[in-house]
Amino acid sequence: MFKKFSLLLLVLVATPIQADIRIFACEPEWAELARALGGEQIYTATTNQQDPHHIQARPSLIAKARRADLLICTGAELEIGWLPLLLRKSGNPKIQAGQPGYFMATDYVILLDKPTQLDRSQGDVHSSGNPHVHLDPERMLQVAENLSKTLIQIDPSNQSTYQAKLESFSQEWQAMMQRLDKQIFTGKSMVVYHNSWLYLQQWLGLKQSATLEPKPGIPPTSSHLSRVLATLQQSPANMIVYAKYQDGKAAKWLTQKTNIPIVALDFSPATEESLIHWFERTVNQIAAILK
Repeated sequence: MFKKFSLLLLVLVATPIQADIRIFACEPEWAELARALGGEQIYTATTNQQDPHHIQARPSLIAKARRADLLICTGAELEIGWLPLLLRKSGNPKIQAGQPGYFMATDYVILLDKPTQLDRSQGDVHSSGNPHVHLDPERMLQVAENLSKTLIQIDPSNQSTYQAKLESFSQEWQAMMQRLDKQIFTGKSMVVYHNSWLYLQQWLGLKQSATLEPKPGIPPTSSHLSRVLATLQQSPANMIVYAKYQDGKAAKWLTQKTNIPIVALDFSPATEESLIHWFERTVNQIAAILK
């Protein structure tokens, strides 16, 4: 009996046990990317029906952050209104800036639309550049590669699993990119509520005719909408796009005045919706307007 017990103990000691990495994701896109790369215990601070700019550092979020081994957020000041307070209140040394458990997606890609000068009169401008990199499939691959390295750094005993998951995700993601017909988008133009879709526009070859916000973060005004209407009467756009979490009144008013097709899109994946399904669905919704 003693020999059997000793043998069992040796087997248990020699066998690596799957580490339960607790992941705190600021937005749904990073939760789903982490899941695709091998993460299991994932808490998402927001849904795709919320504006990630404007979240409260609620006690429930702080409690989750306090127990996290890895924090995954967009960065580039997207969460500036709530993440610093969350980190400070959590008191969790693992997920503080400079630690392996602190992962900002925008740290690993080149950002577009970086302002040449900072002036608060310009509205809610991100000094590092446009943070919405999850809408560019090429940049998402770069983020995925670096997030996989971070998972391995935190949980080296499962390196082979993370590497296999990354390879599988990369192959499926690139296959999706090849399925999407980008030709139908070239030269087409869109009106947007906020300058959120820049990376997707660039990848698809779409132009941006106007924004419904007079300045970033400033709600549409009647005077600004009148100017947008005048511009579109001279040079019509092909569609009006806004995120579902944004107020659709201005977009609907404009489409009534111009008969330009309108579409409300999910800015992030739905709960437990894969990144591939969400991205392909989003692009196909836009394509349906243009066909």
